[in-house]
Formats: sequence, C-alpha cells, structure tokens
Amino acid sequence: VQLQALGGGLVQAGGSLRLTCAASGYTFTDYCMAWFRQAPGKAREFVAGIAWAGGTKYYADSVKGRFTISRDDAWNTVSLQMNSLKPEDTAVYYCAKDGYRRRMGLPELGPDFSSWGQGTLVTVSS
Repeated sequence: VQLQALGGGLVQAGGSLRLTCAASGYTFTDYCMAWFRQAPGKAREFVAGIAWAGGTKYYADSVKGRFTISRDDAWNTVSLQMNSLKPEDTAVYYCAKDGYRRRMGLPELGPDFSSWGQGTLVTVSS
C-alpha cells in the first residue's frame, strides 16, 4: 500500500488549497479514506472521511462548510478542497486508508486506519 499526498503550501487566511492523495497497491474502491491533520504541539485529529461505496462524506465540526472531501475511483485518488482557510488550519495533513475492507460504518479514529501517507504541510498566514 502506498499513499502519496500532494498539494500543501502557504496560503493567506481566507484562501483555498486542494490536497490530493494518490493511492496504490490495493483495491481502492473497497476502502473508506480520510484526511487527518496534526498541528505543532497538538495531537493528530480527524478532518474528513469518505465511505467506500456511495461516497458518504463526513467532517469534523471545525471544518464543516469549508472543506470538501471527494474521491475518484477511476484514478484511485482522494482529495480535500479547503476553502476559507484559517490560521488554525495550519498543520501537516495526512491521508489515510481504512484498515477494514468494506466497512459498514464511518471510521474517524486513528486506530481505524491501517495505512498513512507521508503528510503534506499546510500553512495559513494571518
């Protein structure tokens, strides 16, 4: 399994960024995917997830209405469109693959995920 996240960078508050994670080495369509983030000195936290079938999307309260997660099963990618960015969104963002094939629920805890990308840094300046 390989997950490669791209798209981080520096943006001013109120701006937008799009992160994309390219997945390989497994049957992408069978697994939920998610984005997590870890800010300096803080614990890793769930940001957004998307189910393996039907594409049900779910978000942390802190990003609802600003971030949108999507997946492209033809290209084995999962993306995170981030709008109206705030300085508190500054973090390293990680994409993650569910550890359970065709899970019926919507996982959002770190231990639910078995594979992680290398992380991409998002910095939002005020």
